[in-house]
Amino acid sequence: MDMSDIQVIRQHLIDPEICIRCNTCEATCPVNAITHDSRNYVVDAEKCNGCMACISPCPTGSIDNWRVMPRAKAYGIEEQLGWDSLPDELSPDELGAAGVEAAATLAPVNEPVSLPAAFNGEEPFNSAQFGATVPPWSAAHAYTNLYGARSGKTARATVTGNMRATEAECDYDTHHIVLDFGVVPFPVLEGQSIGIIPPGTDSQGRPHHARQYSIASARNGERAGYNNLSLTIKRVVEDHQGKPVRGVASNYMCDLKVGDTVEVIGPFGNSFLMPNHPRSHIVMICTGTGSAPMRAMTEWRRRMRKSGRFEGGKLMLFFGARSQAELPYFGPLENLPKDFIDVNLAFSRTPGQPRRYVQDAMRERAADLAALLADGNSHFYVCGLKSMEEGVVLALRDIAVQAGLDWNRIAADLKQQGRLQLETY
Repeated sequence: MDMSDIQVIRQHLIDPEICIRCNTCEATCPVNAITHDSRNYVVDAEKCNGCMACISPCPTGSIDNWRVMPRAKAYGIEEQLGWDSLPDELSPDELGAAGVEAAATLAPVNEPVSLPAAFNGEEPFNSAQFGATVPPWSAAHAYTNLYGARSGKTARATVTGNMRATEAECDYDTHHIVLDFGVVPFPVLEGQSIGIIPPGTDSQGRPHHARQYSIASARNGERAGYNNLSLTIKRVVEDHQGKPVRGVASNYMCDLKVGDTVEVIGPFGNSFLMPNHPRSHIVMICTGTGSAPMRAMTEWRRRMRKSGRFEGGKLMLFFGARSQAELPYFGPLENLPKDFIDVNLAFSRTPGQPRRYVQDAMRERAADLAALLADGNSHFYVCGLKSMEEGVVLALRDIAVQAGLDWNRIAADLKQQGRLQLETY
């Protein structure tokens, strides 16, 4: 047999034991090679080109796994979806039995692409490719993966608060939940997330995998000086098609009582972090529970301002929901000083009113956003449903172009300097 005819690949796989199902990899992949079901995230070997674009953004490192495989015997999508753990590496004997010599040349793995082709219009617009994978230069150091599969241990936290964050007449109740870690070290920063492991097993008798939630409190605690944090969790009662479904983790969390304990892993995330330099401007764009990291950043900035340790960068918020009743933290938002934060709300389901989304509110403030886009101290954060991402990035592009700014240069700077962070799901 002519060994040059043997096609060998370094197959890209995702470790289901470490993955927290955050969707970062699928959202980032420029060739749509990553997909998922209710259990696992997997990589299609027929589509993956080894560009490595998904490696750095992954908060857990579960994405960085590879297996030398004969192409004809590569693991398929359906097979991967059924995994509870990664298969072992094929031994030299197993590879030899498949006709692969030890010296066979592997398909090359490309270097990461530093600048998306979408920047210069050569490919269809892909908003995910504009998001940074590095943190701002002045961000604090983030601790990650202290608890979970890699460490072999989890943390226990006690519920010290569970309050509704939306109006009572709203069917889609969102809860503000406070978890206290006592003396267990669990350092976090604004923009990071944790994983909650629901008790029990799924329909196939397997333990539930962790669900990821963004932290909604400042780095020094929901209550300053305490080893606690808060989460913003919406009770899931239907799927994206409107069919009734009971979200396992969201309902478990929303029903918790003070004194209950939960199993936690993490923290996760080392790029969606706020800048610390005092002249930094922060533009926050979110929908629904995507407000959690924005609340955290706002609260830390508020505490800095109160202590006199901040020199006055701008804070601007674009916050969208179906209605005012479904907008988390509406009351507290209204009480924040107008000279501290510039709040812009958008509601898409107000009776008798046209649908209005965050990108519409952004275009109405085009002059202010253009000035911030031109300022190298400006940082942009987008968090919420995946469906909002393209509209938001397109709005930024259009605002820049209409103001006569060089969008290609600005977009490249935002990405490379960690100043445009996208976290959608």
